Amino acid sequence: MLSKNKIKFIQSLSRKKNREQEAVFLVEGNKLVAEAVASRFSVKLIAGTAGFLVDNQFSARAADEVIECSQDELKKASLLKSPQQALAVVEIRTHQLTIAQLTDEFSLALDFVQDPGNLGTIIRIADWFGIKQVLCSENSVDCYNPKVIQASMGAIFRVQVHYLDLEKLASEAHQSQLPVYGTFMDGENIYSSNLSAHGILVMGNEGNGISPALADKIPHKIHIPSFARDNGRSESLNVATATAICCSEFKRRIF
Repeated sequence: MLSKNKIKFIQSLSRKKNREQEAVFLVEGNKLVAEAVASRFSVKLIAGTAGFLVDNQFSARAADEVIECSQDELKKASLLKSPQQALAVVEIRTHQLTIAQLTDEFSLALDFVQDPGNLGTIIRIADWFGIKQVLCSENSVDCYNPKVIQASMGAIFRVQVHYLDLEKLASEAHQSQLPVYGTFMDGENIYSSNLSAHGILVMGNEGNGISPALADKIPHKIHIPSFARDNGRSESLNVATATAICCSEFKRRIF
């Protein structure tokens, strides 16, 4: 069974301060728990119903601790309105990153993306397009926020997310002759632009776009044109939607 202390600890992981202090994050849902076990992440705790544990038959090394619990106990511990049959506490992995690791890759950079759903979806998009690195400004939402984990649909276990100074990164990329692209309302039409198979694509904040200081360091400014024929069209695209369109066009050029 899940003790009151365990339930309190699990619920405390809704807060970034506690996740950082304990160096763990919360994963909820049958599929996500199974993906966590199959990943290279270290699983500290699995709590699941008898049916879930029988169906999955985890090995003794799947987690440091496996607890069989009732659906009612899961509901008390869960941060979801409608919890499934399992949750897990997973150790946060730290990743070292140098500009040399990016020179032969296409990577995404996110400047002050604040919505957890957007970040989780972008991580999922990166996974779909085979993008290994997502580079976030230090003021972006925490990738281990439970809402980010849910929206990533397991991609968080395959895509490395880093937090760093994007202005410094853009300068280092320029010195390494690694192209840096950014999306702007006055940028060049993406469909007629010269796009490289390797480089960094910067996506901006949901309301304000890319910050002026970072924009000054981005030499390749691109734009997704609207195909609407009247003046009543939407003013902009959701950042996750725009990311998917841009990634598709960059990757399409490879084939």
